[in-house]
Amino acid sequence: MKAIVALEDGKIFKGISFGAPGESVGEVVFNTSMTGYQEILTDPSYASQIVTLTYPLIGNYGINDADVESSRIQVRGLLVREACQYPSNFKSQKSIADYLKESNIIGIEGVDTRALTRHIRFQGAMKAALWAGEGTMNPDDLVDRARAWHGLVGIDCVKDVTCSQPYRWNPQKKTCDFHIVAFDYGIKYNILRILDTLGCDITVVPASTSAEEVMRRNPDGIFLANGPGDPAAVTYAIEAIKKLIGKKPIFGICLGHQLIALAIGAITYKLKFGHRGANHPVRNIKTGTIEITSQNHGFCVDNESIPQKSSAVMTHVNLNDHTCEGLEDRERKFFCVQYHPEAAPGPHDSAYLFEQFISMMKEEKKRA
Repeated sequence: MKAIVALEDGKIFKGISFGAPGESVGEVVFNTSMTGYQEILTDPSYASQIVTLTYPLIGNYGINDADVESSRIQVRGLLVREACQYPSNFKSQKSIADYLKESNIIGIEGVDTRALTRHIRFQGAMKAALWAGEGTMNPDDLVDRARAWHGLVGIDCVKDVTCSQPYRWNPQKKTCDFHIVAFDYGIKYNILRILDTLGCDITVVPASTSAEEVMRRNPDGIFLANGPGDPAAVTYAIEAIKKLIGKKPIFGICLGHQLIALAIGAITYKLKFGHRGANHPVRNIKTGTIEITSQNHGFCVDNESIPQKSSAVMTHVNLNDHTCEGLEDRERKFFCVQYHPEAAPGPHDSAYLFEQFISMMKEEKKRA
């Protein structure tokens, strides 16, 4: 089947469909990871986005049931140079083409992903429309549909990916060292897997859960998850976090980091083309060490907006563009990072942050 990618600025890319037929609109972005395409497809932080993978051959090791990061594919479309038709791996259960078709997601191969990525880097992430099917489609009509889409700025995307009811991650768990309440803004499964391994009993709650409801559960710690879209639009989460800061140890990742920053009075802004990949260098300001990190975000905390009178300090900085990658406030018992220490996909340089959260809860228990 034929396929077309139409950008809001009128740029057209053509290819061949290897996923489901149909039409889709979203924000087109690129990810530079060489592996981890299944984790990328199922990451809720990609809701409302069309992902371009820069590595030229995608699907080599197939798809399996174990490497998902949520209950379904979250992206609105996938663009690749070449999709592997015959995957080879002992864990593989199906091809990436079959996976996309089963979930009714458009996949387009034959796209000049290098040219598209360069275009996004110069012009910025932008709205796009996809079409895949038999017959013909007028590219100008697709450009109009891309332009008509509302985009991400000012839009609450969290409500589309959060859970509807609270649940325990591991209901069979008999004993635990700590009870954690985790806000689901689009939480990735590997975060929950790691916390579970470290002895935590985790109750996952919807994004709109009030601070009062969280405190009634009397957790040892509170986790603020990753998630999609504009953090400033998730006003109910910001209000809840304001009330929770200082009451229990809090750890935030990605959107959770941005929401904490907004709750203490900082501001966020949209990056030109975002940070998405598994090789982003970040410097730990306290230790001077460099961490190679997995990242996926299009918004960022403004370094200069962190309140000077606050006890919060910046702990990590991106070495590519010097943006804020971490905050900590020992007095008010929170810390957060912009990147993904759960490494799904990505390196494990930052796994120590989960141990830091455990240490914070241990200290708080001793004080209590």
